[in-house]
Amino acid sequence: MRLKIKFRGYEKPFVTLPVQYNEIIQGFIYRHIDRWLGKEIHDKGFKDPESKRIFKFFTFSRLIPDEKISIKDEKIILSRNLTLIVSSPFNDFIQSFATNLLKAESIKLKDENLILLSVEVEGVPQYREKVYVKTLSPITVYSTLMTKDGRKKTYYYSPFEKEFEEQLIKNLQRKLRTWNGKTASEGSIKPYRVSSKDEKIVIYKGTVIKGWDGIFELKLPEELFSMAFETGLGAKNSSGFGCIEVWEGERDRK
Repeated sequence: MRLKIKFRGYEKPFVTLPVQYNEIIQGFIYRHIDRWLGKEIHDKGFKDPESKRIFKFFTFSRLIPDEKISIKDEKIILSRNLTLIVSSPFNDFIQSFATNLLKAESIKLKDENLILLSVEVEGVPQYREKVYVKTLSPITVYSTLMTKDGRKKTYYYSPFEKEFEEQLIKNLQRKLRTWNGKTASEGSIKPYRVSSKDEKIVIYKGTVIKGWDGIFELKLPEELFSMAFETGLGAKNSSGFGCIEVWEGERDRK
């Protein structure tokens, strides 16, 4: 399931935030779910029984403005009306977040006061054997390698390297196994409209993370299709990476 949340800036005709605002959105989400649930997800998460990796099982988009944005002095200036997508297979999480948002007396992002306009609940898109998706937040895929002198180094893959697709598929399979114990065949995830300009640099809690925007072609079994939309593609989903939606072609361009 996913939530489509619409806000409006309070009084001012625009909303100003730091350019690197992933941590702000993540904190906003945790503040608006039940405390016990937030602690359970943040501190424990869901552990894959085989790889022992931990998943939080939610993802979120960038803030989507009605109009174009501008950047000045390390600040991003957004139009007054904003949309945020938050997605998860964990219904308790979705319900808690929606309920607490609707009950909140005030909504705030950093120093910006917002008015909540609407909260819409959406299901997973209807399954298609082949679907084109666009990123609502960058997809990041990486490996941690050891240098000759014994130091750890993070290598980020591009969509034009075979490891990018391989790791995306394995990641979805791990998520499926962790969520419900099921397995699924592989499928494929290919860049469709992705170029060098789609590489994005995000600084999250002082760490540089590389990710990719663009349009991707997905051919996945139904179980992995659902995981892709509900948990996001790639790594670091709960930090604001890998959120996607169906791309409807030229008419969907913004």
